Amino acid sequence: MANFLIETSARHVHLTRETVDTLFGKGYVLTNKKDLSQPGQFACEEKVTVIGPKGSLKASILGPERSADQVELSLTDARTIGLAGVPVRESGDVAGSVGCIIEGPCGRVEIKDGVIAAKRHIHMTVADAEVFGVKDKDVVKVRIETARPLIFDDVVVRVSDSYALAMHIDTDESNAACAFGAVYGEIVK
Repeated sequence: MANFLIETSARHVHLTRETVDTLFGKGYVLTNKKDLSQPGQFACEEKVTVIGPKGSLKASILGPERSADQVELSLTDARTIGLAGVPVRESGDVAGSVGCIIEGPCGRVEIKDGVIAAKRHIHMTVADAEVFGVKDKDVVKVRIETARPLIFDDVVVRVSDSYALAMHIDTDESNAACAFGAVYGEIVK
């Protein structure tokens, strides 16, 4: 069976143009620090502060700008800053989730919802999906071999020719599995 890279996705935010204007100043352009594995996605030089009832955390901004603000935290991060009830969801599924305050050097924005713990998922092209025998929105199990090997259940397959093959897990999952450095997984039935 073919393997694929497993990447750890640390806490980050996706921002709208309006929110970037509020946090950094009207017309501000986010600075691409590093391209990410998914085509067109990049980590920005700039960071923001995510504020909850019991504390705050610095978070990276991922570009490009989005149509809705979204904050992706591990459940440990959420608990640390007092955000209760943060749901585990696919990226973009933020309706009815938890809110927070996002602060930048020029201002702050309070979002009513948008805070999630990202559901683990595999990005694939259509050709990749054919190789693995899956389709968009399938839910699979993925085995990884590390110092603490395990099988991740409930992994969503996301298929689009705009993706590059990689699985994403959050820092809690990465730490639990000792998924440090170059780690590969395989779909198991």
